[in-house]
Amino acid sequence: MNLSRRKFLHTSAALSALPAAAAVGGLSLSGFARAADATTLQYGGSAWLGHYPAYLAMKSGALSAAGIDQQWQSFGTSSARMSAVLSGGIDIACTGIVSALALMARGSKHFSIVAVPESFGRVEGLFVRDGVNSLQDLKGKKLGVTFASSAHLLVLDLLGSAGLSNDVTVLNVPAPEIPGAIQSGQIDAAAAWTPQFNRIRAMTGMKLLADDTQFSLYKKYNVTPGPDVLIVRNAWAEKNADVVRKYLKVYFDACQTLRDKPDEAARTLIGLTGMSALDQIETIKGAEWYSLAQQTQLLKSPGNYVDGLQRLAEMLVTYKQIDKAPAVRQWINTSYL
Repeated sequence: MNLSRRKFLHTSAALSALPAAAAVGGLSLSGFARAADATTLQYGGSAWLGHYPAYLAMKSGALSAAGIDQQWQSFGTSSARMSAVLSGGIDIACTGIVSALALMARGSKHFSIVAVPESFGRVEGLFVRDGVNSLQDLKGKKLGVTFASSAHLLVLDLLGSAGLSNDVTVLNVPAPEIPGAIQSGQIDAAAAWTPQFNRIRAMTGMKLLADDTQFSLYKKYNVTPGPDVLIVRNAWAEKNADVVRKYLKVYFDACQTLRDKPDEAARTLIGLTGMSALDQIETIKGAEWYSLAQQTQLLKSPGNYVDGLQRLAEMLVTYKQIDKAPAVRQWINTSYL
């Protein structure tokens, strides 16, 4: 397999040296008047589904009602978001755990994992052209994926398990450019997550060969290649512990809305994602939204899910995405639940 020399760890290290303002476009999206005694927090988001609860809680006014003024800052990548956490520009964020693990591997103690919002195993996957019916049919073909992403790890895992690590040319393609690369014939297959997942699936002549439920750690641990986690910046959270607890209550109320009323949630989320109503509803339903009551069990250590995260860290070392596997449990803090 042809891999870029650029490793995620090096990318994250470079980004962490940048000031938060260089990586983000600060934008307040709350649309609600600030209460005089409200606590302001900076949230790092994007149009990815892991940020849906925070966006819903903000746009519905539930956070304002709880005395929290959430300021939304948009990021193109999880690594840029985590760099802003390190620099103090972000207080709370949902992030793909791969970027968090890279910082853990470097010994960063600036943040803690406090919750797991969802599992998105069915809205990320590997697409192939008609005529490709198995992984073996990918021999000699070009596969596009965004390096250092959860989709990249899915590809590495699938090809490695099939004994194809040296038989498929894997190209680093930025996520927004993947649909165009398929249409132009630059690549024969692609791995992507929503919203690119939805766009590729709608293309004539493309089909889904595997999604995250085929990832080797999924069946035993229910861990996808890059599960989302909600993190807090420790310096801020320690001074605002009650605010974090209130935030989590409102946040998981929004998760319940996503789980129980996807049509209602979709009407709000279209403003964030720009998806069609049908795609938005389907994306919401494609994720398993966890509750506040489930968090203690999910984050129990030792426990099945945390064990899966540890195995994921070890897999990243195997595929040379990080230099060493951190002890994930040391970054988990359930005191705010």
